[in-house]
Amino acid sequence: MTTTRAVVDLDLPGARISRHLYGHFAEHLGRCIYGGFWVGEDSPIPNVRGIRTDVVEALRALQIPNLRWPGGCFADEYHWRDGVGPRDQRPTMVNTHWGNVVEDNSFGTHEFLDLCELLGADPYISGNVGSGSVREMREWVDYLTGVGDSPMTNLRRANGRDEPWRIPFWGVGNESWGCGGNMRAEAYADLARQYATYCRDHGDNKLYRVAAGANSDDYAWTETLMRTIGGCGKGPLQAISLHYYTIAGDWENKGHATDFSLDEYYATLAKAGKIDELLRRHSTVMDMFDPCGKVGLVLDEWGTWWNVAEGTNPGFLYQQNTIRDALVASLHFDTFHRHAARLTMANIAQTVNVLQAMILTDPATGALVRTPTYHVFEMNTGHHDADSLAVHLLDAPSRDGLGLVSASASTKDDTALISLSNLDAEESQSVILDLRGRQMSGHTARILSAKTPQAHNDPANPDAVVPQTFLDITPHPAGLALELPPHSYVTVSLSLS
Repeated sequence: MTTTRAVVDLDLPGARISRHLYGHFAEHLGRCIYGGFWVGEDSPIPNVRGIRTDVVEALRALQIPNLRWPGGCFADEYHWRDGVGPRDQRPTMVNTHWGNVVEDNSFGTHEFLDLCELLGADPYISGNVGSGSVREMREWVDYLTGVGDSPMTNLRRANGRDEPWRIPFWGVGNESWGCGGNMRAEAYADLARQYATYCRDHGDNKLYRVAAGANSDDYAWTETLMRTIGGCGKGPLQAISLHYYTIAGDWENKGHATDFSLDEYYATLAKAGKIDELLRRHSTVMDMFDPCGKVGLVLDEWGTWWNVAEGTNPGFLYQQNTIRDALVASLHFDTFHRHAARLTMANIAQTVNVLQAMILTDPATGALVRTPTYHVFEMNTGHHDADSLAVHLLDAPSRDGLGLVSASASTKDDTALISLSNLDAEESQSVILDLRGRQMSGHTARILSAKTPQAHNDPANPDAVVPQTFLDITPHPAGLALELPPHSYVTVSLSLS
């Protein structure tokens, strides 16, 4: 068995890793909002003004930086006025995208922003381009952030909020190439400029306007969008988005969340690894029109997407979450860190009870379960707003083009955090951390692993997969030597002198 040497120059910091790369997503979809975040003020489940207390506490431990809402596809059929004012007077609608269930609008603008304040997270609101109007979006911005005496600020005050909110992030539509309008790139690009122009800054609130960008490898969409909106800070938009989901099979049969073969395991991680190519190539297109790097790239939907759990509503997208999902997350984060100069924000889909969730809540018992993916987020909080460090992997093994060791690192003050993933499902991997440029005065390490890649947490065994102290790490003349178990994720925290 070969030994991988991971060379880290601790004295050569690179681009800052924005904490917003660890963002989240909450759509009116399945049990993400209702039964996830929102249980109502009369619920026996402990809550604050209807917002579930244990969910908030669990997410605060992740230092959740931002939360995207109300969609997703739902955003382009959502009309914000339906979700303000007295709850018993709000109109209902049918959520035609996700299960044809009745949406009673009891969770609207004020409830979402109350949630963000409880979480300590910045709001990222997706505006309605697909079925809305320029006026509707402009008035939502005015309602949220407007100052002085105007129809929208007066309406906000009448609904109980005197001071404007701080809204940093604003999405100008969602998936406009698909569920957000089935538009051509040229048509959407012109609309994006128009809508963004009327989404104005008020007072000291500066909007970071995100255009609805490409699906996966649609580089032509990115080129058209960048050609139209312009670069170097001269246009009305500050970023464009990108969506990419990881599946084992195809869109008709995406694969089972917990019952998968070794071939499916490796196929999944190979698909996840494609995110590096996507970020690199979309960034290259952006460089042609924005050589000064002023326009950000926002991966505001990413994660695994499996066939829905048996016996659940197909429109609710409920799935379990295993060690395999955790390694998909760790592989993405390593890639995000390498692209931190252009990638300004990312949002996993989704936070509670939908797709690659952080948290699963059991409707029968009320139990809350933290998933393996949740623990990867928690173990990586040290990377938030730290300076990236390049990691050079020498003699790393591979399988059919998939590197079996993944790594990234960052530094902040007199500390460093190194993340290491062994993607080999069956074999341990020996790794030497070759630490250069600064002296290490101490270290600690943690590991997330289990007996099988299919291992997961559920209400009966909520701690089947949780981080543990990692002991198989020893001093080495170059730095540290580690033996990574199969399908494992390890973080090493360094004290530097």
